[in-house]
Amino acid sequence: MRANLRQKILAVCDRKISEKGPNVGLSFYAFFANRNDDPELLMEAAEWWIRTERLDHFEKAAKIRDMVRAMESPLPQG
Repeated sequence: MRANLRQKILAVCDRKISEKGPNVGLSFYAFFANRNDDPELLMEAAEWWIRTERLDHFEKAAKIRDMVRAMESPLPQG
């Protein structure tokens, strides 16, 4: 997943959690405007959400935020 998509997801999740609390749910459409102004990025998000992670249509923003943060963390050496 591109770095700019990860950053966008984290920003939206943080904003939604701040506005509506830790149990707020969202879909991958929450990361995009109502008009399809970046179809490549939308498809990348959909691919990750649906095919890679097999997530439900709505998921807790905190869960998504934690998943994306884990993608950014280096794997432990061992």
